[in-house]
Amino acid sequence: MNANAHERLTGAEIIVEYLCREDITHLFGVCGHGNVGFLDAAYQASNRIKTVSLHHEQSAGYMADAYFKVKHAPAATFTSCGPGSANLVISLAAAMMDSSAFLAITANVPTSQFNRGPFQETGILHQGDFPSVIRPYVKRSFQPTRVDMVPLAMRQACQFMRDGRPGPVNVDVPLNLFVEKEDVTLAPLQHRLRPCAPGSPQEVQAAVDMLLSAERPVIVAGQGAILSEASAALAAFAEKTGIPVVTSPNGKGSINERHPLAYGVIGRNGTYAANDASCHADVILALGFSFDDRATSGWLQGYTFSIPPSKLIHVDIDIREIGRNYPSDLGIVADARAFLEAAAERVGQVGGRDVARIAGWIDRLNHGRTTWKSFQERFVNSDQVPLRPERLMHALSRALPEDAIIASDVGVHHNWVIQLWETLRPRQLLQSWGFAAMGYATSGILGAKLAAPDRPCVAVAGDGSFLMTPHILATAKEYEIPAVWVVWNNFGYGSIRDLQHGLFDGRELATSFMNDRTGELYSPDFCTLAKAFGVDSTKITAADQVEDALKEALDANRPYLIEVPVDRDIRPVGTGSWELPPIPHSEPNYLEALAAEGFKL
Repeated sequence: MNANAHERLTGAEIIVEYLCREDITHLFGVCGHGNVGFLDAAYQASNRIKTVSLHHEQSAGYMADAYFKVKHAPAATFTSCGPGSANLVISLAAAMMDSSAFLAITANVPTSQFNRGPFQETGILHQGDFPSVIRPYVKRSFQPTRVDMVPLAMRQACQFMRDGRPGPVNVDVPLNLFVEKEDVTLAPLQHRLRPCAPGSPQEVQAAVDMLLSAERPVIVAGQGAILSEASAALAAFAEKTGIPVVTSPNGKGSINERHPLAYGVIGRNGTYAANDASCHADVILALGFSFDDRATSGWLQGYTFSIPPSKLIHVDIDIREIGRNYPSDLGIVADARAFLEAAAERVGQVGGRDVARIAGWIDRLNHGRTTWKSFQERFVNSDQVPLRPERLMHALSRALPEDAIIASDVGVHHNWVIQLWETLRPRQLLQSWGFAAMGYATSGILGAKLAAPDRPCVAVAGDGSFLMTPHILATAKEYEIPAVWVVWNNFGYGSIRDLQHGLFDGRELATSFMNDRTGELYSPDFCTLAKAFGVDSTKITAADQVEDALKEALDANRPYLIEVPVDRDIRPVGTGSWELPPIPHSEPNYLEALAAEGFKL
């Protein structure tokens, strides 16, 4: 179709044409009576766009979310009226919280039936009111009610989901629009480029002056550094200035965690050196970081941050983030990569770093990092079964290639991944951080594999999170998507069980999976479950089997599940905290654990 051609098209044909023009190559969704007209148009364009049929709409959204996180290019989802689109809400929320863009095409009842209460119409106070259901969880929702309104809605939706801070956008389409035809003109897509301003020269100069005059500077890289593809610029700026780098959990991977100036992740389950750096810095440069509660130890003063007296330079593309949770001494609305490149140029103009000024600071952080690694390595060769978490994490790091993508689902295993998994590059670790939606990695790993078909893709999922969306195995088998699932089996919702033990004297209810009559711990046979779906699997019965099982699963190049029994009573050591007012917060126990093991800082 020509860019400005005047043609007679159905609403569905218009939508599919704009998807193709947007270079959207994948559709994830579930059929329903409301979207059969859309499916017909997708069928006719099947040589240009691949449709993947799921067994639950939530999984479709997770796949689209992960697809964007890996490729930084959006996919689209399709769902039907009523429960079909309502099932998508959780994954929309997860994408919105993590600034992940995809286009959600939802179906609605025919416009001629608005206000009559037809099958699956949403809304008592307003007709066809599904957009109100998802209003907090999308950047924008469009609801065209005539076919000639569809081109503008699609053009604006495609533009809006990627402009500025990315996120999901919804186009809600009444059933009749999919099949009705209208003479329309399809205007070309016109994107506003992602803002690449580095901040004003005065702001950049002020930031550089503050950093170079500091005695204990630190850079905190958030997810915005990943979204702006700033990793190379971040490493270059750190090397040019000698300033140490830590990351938020959601910014993990923005710098290679084996880089000499990388000190790990801050927050509740962060590393000791990272929390020490961010808490005791005199000047902090925060890049694309929203200072959320888990990354800041619940905003408790003196645990992860001490702002003030620490001075804060806050760089973010979203003006709403600056000053929201901590006062900034210098707030700069800018793209992280553009800012770093301009700041590095400015550093070169003023003569570079003063190594002696921060030598003592670097020595302190190096010692903390070395001690942390020694402390954590005590159990990596443990032979116990169920496995120690440290042993399993060590096996993952040894067996997975350096270009592997690992997606962590939500649960206590996620805390271990954040704390111990060395992330080597951006977009290597996928997670649902802001909304913490269970089932995210279990389903999303298929989206990751479709986005990066040449890279090994492994989901680490707790038994609780895996059971949220186990039907994803059917999709993997149907489309022969060779992902690997490592099911971390600890018989329950471990992270919440840990809270009950820590805050309520061990009184636990509804967090362990067990037979209600006998009290015996219960778990489905995950390998038999995988077999029922036609997926190969293995169950670990000895600690030294993990590496070989992982290598076998990757070499098989087909869907594969590995069940690993993990000790449910071993918890990550705390270097930060978290607060759930009015419940008293826990205190870090790392230094106490160090002393007990004979380590000295």
